[in-house]
Amino acid sequence: MEDYINSFPEATQKILREVRDAIRSVVPEDTEETMAYGMPTFKYLGNVVHFAAWNNHIGFYPTPRALTEFSERLSAYEGAKGSVKFPYHLPMPLELIKDITRFRVQENIAKKKK
Repeated sequence: MEDYINSFPEATQKILREVRDAIRSVVPEDTEETMAYGMPTFKYLGNVVHFAAWNNHIGFYPTPRALTEFSERLSAYEGAKGSVKFPYHLPMPLELIKDITRFRVQENIAKKKK
């Protein structure tokens, strides 16, 4: 993951580290940080979230269900079925990223219990 982050300009690296640190702060201690689909990925009982840097935004990839759950808070951002774009020219919504990540962890825990 560090190689991925280091491959971007300094300003983008800073944002990527902020996003990574926000996610790290809310996932269980034994969550795996890895690369999947060419993106930084957090796994706990399955995929939790992915994120990636693009030319004009950070792509955040939880799941379609998570995006539906947070649709009101995400309404200011562009997105697709399973992704949302957080533009660089706006403050990074780190609290929202944390809340979505917590939701995803809980989804994975619930799925595992079934």
